[in-house]
Amino acid sequence: MADRPLHPPVKRSVTIAGHPTSISLEPIFWDALEAEAARQALPVNALVARIDVERMEADAPPNLTSAIRQWLWRSRSGQMTP
Repeated sequence: MADRPLHPPVKRSVTIAGHPTSISLEPIFWDALEAEAARQALPVNALVARIDVERMEADAPPNLTSAIRQWLWRSRSGQMTP
């Protein structure tokens, strides 16, 4: 992930379980999400779908954007296994 100056969120469309949805993430999070998807040899949509399933298992699920940021943070911090 390259160093970037701070930027506002960028909205992109992803498909989860056959349904399109929009996600707004800062470019640094999009970069991290794309890198992790590539590392796992998955399309970004598939990784987002996995994160979505995990978040729905929580007692009080966060919104999808927050769940993605948290998942990426844990992933980058070595707090999870692939």
